[in-house]
Amino acid sequence: MRLHYTGPWPENIGFLLLPRFSMMAFFSAVEPLRIANRISGKTLFAWTLFSPDGEPVTASNGMTLMADKPMGDTLSLSSLAVCSGFEPEAHLNHALIAWLHRLDQAGCALGGLDTGGFLLAAAQLLKGERVTLHWESLPAFRERFPTLETSDELFELGERRFSCAGGAAAMDMALEVIARRHGAKLAVDVSEQLIHERLRSRSDRQRMTLARRLGTHNRRLVEAVGLMERHLEAPLSLAEIAKRSGVSSRQLQRLFEQELGMSPRHWYLQLRLARAKRLLTETDMSVLAVGIACGFASSASFARAFRAHFGYSPREVRWQAGLT
Repeated sequence: MRLHYTGPWPENIGFLLLPRFSMMAFFSAVEPLRIANRISGKTLFAWTLFSPDGEPVTASNGMTLMADKPMGDTLSLSSLAVCSGFEPEAHLNHALIAWLHRLDQAGCALGGLDTGGFLLAAAQLLKGERVTLHWESLPAFRERFPTLETSDELFELGERRFSCAGGAAAMDMALEVIARRHGAKLAVDVSEQLIHERLRSRSDRQRMTLARRLGTHNRRLVEAVGLMERHLEAPLSLAEIAKRSGVSSRQLQRLFEQELGMSPRHWYLQLRLARAKRLLTETDMSVLAVGIACGFASSASFARAFRAHFGYSPREVRWQAGLT
């Protein structure tokens, strides 16, 4: 799904399906292309499904899709989308890296749906490019690849690289591709068929506003939670959060308990531990490095808090994810 394409038609797009890939992101990318073909009465797009060995692949929802070909079987693609989900780098190997580089040398545009950017980055194919991922995976990606430019846009379309945040954002990216290739009217008609109320631009926000997520319009509470979310590595004191939010420490305590059902200290700790769990499953950072990235002074204090909250240790998460 490169930015520009002038033929020949149909435009041949490959999808590499890796175990536990996001079915939602994959179908959201393919269905607009299928509908564009039907409405136009022409085969504007064609697609090929690849798997590492040509065998069926099971998605994160437990459903299995048949693959058309094993990876490495062809180089005649306009673009290839790497479709992955949880623990993306667990599927990285020399054969995959070599094939991606051969495709790149053959002029194929490479991209990632959802967490596919992890594999392209690990294969050193994103230097000088800007990449986006699902909001939940962006912190882990930034920790893992600190020199790469990232964005929190819905999608990024370039001449040789593309990426999207996964989920419905893949649909928005596909609609943008249709509009650029074949006109805005066809993209609108496809969007109507999908009951997609409008064509979202790449700069539309990935997440709901914080007020909507919290279910409150109390601006002081929203400000306090926003401060917590922006300061996970170097946590602010609750007194500082209260001061910046324009309330007293006692008022802050009361706001959280009334609106969110827990203390501000507990809410803040949950945010840090949730981020830690994502880093443990999506990066190869050491347990100590993960703890420090989430505001803990030592691996011991991190492990205690983690086990108390989740009921198992950080190292057990690593073991379950197959990253040890």
